[in-house]
Amino acid sequence: MDVEATKDVVHEQAAAPGRGRAARWLLVALNCGMLVVGTTGGPILSRLYFSKGGHRKWLSAWLETAGWPLLLVPVSASYHSRRARDRGAPLFLTPRRVLLAGAVLGVLTGADDFVYAYGLAYLPVSTSAILISTQLAFTVFFACLIVRQRLTAATLNAVALLTIGAVVLGLHASKDRPAGVTTGKYWMGFFLTLGAAALYGLILPLVELAYKHAAGGGRAVTYALVMEMQLVMGFFATAFCTVGVIVNKDFQAIPREAKQYELGEARYYVVLVFNAVLWEFFFVGAVGVIFCVHTLLAGIIIAVFIPITEVLGVIFLHEKFSSEKGVALVLSLWGLASYSYGEYADAKAKKKAALEAEEAS
Repeated sequence: MDVEATKDVVHEQAAAPGRGRAARWLLVALNCGMLVVGTTGGPILSRLYFSKGGHRKWLSAWLETAGWPLLLVPVSASYHSRRARDRGAPLFLTPRRVLLAGAVLGVLTGADDFVYAYGLAYLPVSTSAILISTQLAFTVFFACLIVRQRLTAATLNAVALLTIGAVVLGLHASKDRPAGVTTGKYWMGFFLTLGAAALYGLILPLVELAYKHAAGGGRAVTYALVMEMQLVMGFFATAFCTVGVIVNKDFQAIPREAKQYELGEARYYVVLVFNAVLWEFFFVGAVGVIFCVHTLLAGIIIAVFIPITEVLGVIFLHEKFSSEKGVALVLSLWGLASYSYGEYADAKAKKKAALEAEEAS
């Protein structure tokens, strides 16, 4: 079964009785919104933790997926709904092999969280955002390789614009080194962040591949199944980071860090809690967008809203907003407009072709 056929299966099966096109677009909008909030808010709070006195890299990585218990609510509601209709309903909709894939992807996500957190500890959020934007290029490469994603002129144009924006921003990166960070640590953070971008660029199409295998096994790929898989991924990612947190005694250090935190003890805990919540929005939104549309849209949304993170860094972290950042913001919005118009035109052309084929028959 090819990717386009799989997407058709997914979309047909996700459209339960009584839910029309409006409901599906509402689901798309909800997941895009969560992805946008997580993409912009998560990095800001992670950097706020480090910039105001936090030093625990494993703890920061742990927080990125520690919000997974929030998914117990929709997953439990789905299970009880199935049990009400069928007393013999299974606990999980997800096939075992897909759950196993989710566990592996969770470990990879945990590793990616740590690499990203380690890099962010030595970089301003503006520079980190520049480097993370390169994940779109990795996503495009791996999506073509793994799930045979078809590239369009609009997609290539969006990638080109976003890449140019990242290059423009990169011209001033050396001026943004945080106080107290040595040149060696700065470049360590630089390359680790690039590695995090590459690894997440691989994870996104692997998630879509897992959906493809679930559909290929004859199982209905619904949004409830997607939430189950994300629950498994979040659990294993957090478990991976928990090992590092325990070994480094980060949990024991939390009260001490809270007392020394520049914003105050109470705000320290607020930063930790909302850090976990916003990053959970990011991950749920990402897998939701992949389910509702495809991998490339998730990658492009992440890349497009990186300049918004730049603006938030200026507002909340008092980083400089240079002319290069303004140019990158314009290029990124242009890239989003290009991609959106391309998708609209492609969908319109397919609809027209379908109507013509129907009339001809």
